[in-house]
Amino acid sequence: MVSSFRAVVVGGGCVGAGILYGLAKRGWTDVALLERTQLTAGSTWHAAGLIPSYARSRNVGRMIARSIEIYEGLEAETGQNVGWHKCGQLRIANTRDRLDEYRSYMDVAEVQGVRARIVSPAEAREIWPLLDNNSMLGALYHPDDGHIAPADVTQAMAKGARDLGAKIHLDTEVVGFERMPSGEWRVKTSRGEIVCEHVILATGNYARQTGAMLGLDIPAIPILHQYWITEAVPEIVERKRLGLPEMPILRDEGYEGYLREEGDGLMFGPYERTEQLKLFAENGVPEWFGVDLLDEDFDAVSWNWERATELVPALGRAGIKRNVRGPFQMTADELPLMGQAWGLENVWLAEGVPGGILWGGAIGYYLSERIVEGGNSIDTTELDPRRFGHYANKNWTRAKVREAWGTHAAQHYPGQDMPAARPQKTAPSYDRLSQLGAVWDVLNGWEMPSWFAPAGVEARNVYSWRWTPKGNHVAAEVQAVRQAAGLVEMTPMTKFEVSGPGAKDWLDGILANRLPRSGRVALAHHLTPAGGVQAEYVVARLHSDLFYLISTPRAERWNLDDLSRLLPKDGSVHLRNVTEDRGSFTVVGPKARDILQPLTEIDLSNEAFPWFSVQSGTVGMASDVRLLRVNYSGELGWELYHPLCYQRHLLDALLASGEAHGLRLAGLQALESLRLDKSYRAMYRDMNPELSAWESGLDRFISLDKGDFIGRAALVAKQKQVTRRIATLSIDTEGASAFAFEGVYREGELVGHITSAGYSYTFGHDIALALLPLALVSPGTELEVSILGERRAAKVIADPPYDPEGARGRM
Repeated sequence: MVSSFRAVVVGGGCVGAGILYGLAKRGWTDVALLERTQLTAGSTWHAAGLIPSYARSRNVGRMIARSIEIYEGLEAETGQNVGWHKCGQLRIANTRDRLDEYRSYMDVAEVQGVRARIVSPAEAREIWPLLDNNSMLGALYHPDDGHIAPADVTQAMAKGARDLGAKIHLDTEVVGFERMPSGEWRVKTSRGEIVCEHVILATGNYARQTGAMLGLDIPAIPILHQYWITEAVPEIVERKRLGLPEMPILRDEGYEGYLREEGDGLMFGPYERTEQLKLFAENGVPEWFGVDLLDEDFDAVSWNWERATELVPALGRAGIKRNVRGPFQMTADELPLMGQAWGLENVWLAEGVPGGILWGGAIGYYLSERIVEGGNSIDTTELDPRRFGHYANKNWTRAKVREAWGTHAAQHYPGQDMPAARPQKTAPSYDRLSQLGAVWDVLNGWEMPSWFAPAGVEARNVYSWRWTPKGNHVAAEVQAVRQAAGLVEMTPMTKFEVSGPGAKDWLDGILANRLPRSGRVALAHHLTPAGGVQAEYVVARLHSDLFYLISTPRAERWNLDDLSRLLPKDGSVHLRNVTEDRGSFTVVGPKARDILQPLTEIDLSNEAFPWFSVQSGTVGMASDVRLLRVNYSGELGWELYHPLCYQRHLLDALLASGEAHGLRLAGLQALESLRLDKSYRAMYRDMNPELSAWESGLDRFISLDKGDFIGRAALVAKQKQVTRRIATLSIDTEGASAFAFEGVYREGELVGHITSAGYSYTFGHDIALALLPLALVSPGTELEVSILGERRAAKVIADPPYDPEGARGRM
């Protein structure tokens, strides 16, 4: 065995082979794949091989399209058949909500470059004549979907990699890793040691065991799924005799599963519900398990079978030839963990992949791009492993994985937070706010109020693709912020302290904006080397060498990891995560000063405490409160970052002081509407690594003349090459709102897409941020936006539409 390589891929399933192929295609031929037994031996060989392009996320949809593109080119490149059946996919809608889901998907399909259409019940029956469903309202048809032979496509990618010089070592089990003084990795195997620069883990069911060798608690656990293959079905035999095309893969929410042709028979794969779902290898894959299957569990899906035979009678008439039941990985959000491993140099994850056949090509392409090129050409942040924080331990993962797969076929809605493993992380305010009507969402494991139910209204979400009565209560919260004051619980915000003699120079070399002077606050961005946005921070300078950084809750592990990698080796800079040390309340609105001033000796006047400044002191009986005169709503207000031990007292003090001034509790949904009124950008939506800071419209936060910072050279090069930009739209809405990725049209032609949107309770219509060509960003430009399949009139408006001079924040 060669003892050194540029990169080593651990795991020989479809994902591992895809990564090796991707690296070799990018010119890294000094790479190797290590497989403990044989290629495809884990979950790949028994996979159903489905390739569905259905994804409402623009980014996920584009990644799936990449898999299909790669697979369709493999046969010509390698000469090896991959068993690709482009038969299409048909998804049946039996309820209005499911049809709304498909209509909403159609709003984004063209943006993704995916061919799809909604068909009538009559056309659905023509496409799938064995279906006997008289309850359907319509169906979603993807003509370019299909299924592929899992082992064949894996072997084809392996051959493509070998042909380019990559090496594959079978019967080679990895037993340990060691970081060498040189920074390289020593990979210990059953056949000796290998030294490499990069380690890439794609170990499937072994993810938790492999991660543990490196000190990682991988938030993924295998689930057991099964499908049945029937004997020959006369109707299918007859279709083939007549030369008719293969019927599409059929999905019907009536039986919660998939059904497709397999030879002359059918393959039926029902989805197990949470209460029947079995997990596998929670504490490690057993020694005996290899190229094995597990015993059939018909009881877990008996209801699916019974309903499926009613909807497709031919299935019930066919004899059963085979059951296939085996494990594959699952994560809490059913998306892979693809990207850097936190806390480790040059260790990359491609783990927790639900549907390795679907994802193998895309992960191979985009992870190799990230490793070789230093970044991705599209936004892959939805897959980054660091989206989960330390809260995602095994017990949490177990509960969320069961819920994710157990509700895989259930109706899901935008903004829906599922109940498993909750509450887990709560601030001291939790019980009190629950008493006051809080309806909770989850951010980074934390419970955070979404909206507040008034007395007599049930405190629970009713989800829909359309407007619900909840909007009336959110409207009242927004009105309170605009006319009096709102109190927002913001404890989940990520919070760091940066200190030391080198703190100023270090931050100045990272952030694109100028650092504030002592006692002041600034909004600053950590960019990628290509000029995209990696992170956004509110930066408060408490002293000359002490900075307080605040960012989005989702980014806690992510931002900490990115900043930690950049720390100087001389110890001149100290980075401390204080997210769980301090709570946060925002008091915002025209009456904010009247509410706060009686509680503190700090002078809150404009002269003593100007906009975008920070002071520390006592509020009520809470000591060491950091008051920042900033907020996400565009009104007069302060964010109060306080030691968590004082939070319950501080909440009661603020509520008591605010009672006479119309203070109202406000949640995340009100905050989202308020920030759209101000055209404030949201991280991972209107700002992300794919869009340059110029495209996101962050010009006023970029200081090219302050000296060098990460991404500066790229921004200088791109400044005169910008062809598109985020603009603010008003949209005529009735009954339903846009929220993300919907297409924007000009005279019937697709010209851009929504990055984030929602209903403005201030203006009475939707406000959206949209990525558009420069020629169309001028106020007054008339456009259309697709919402639930209907084109709604839209118009570019001034940015921001609310208080464009920013006078209200300076009151």
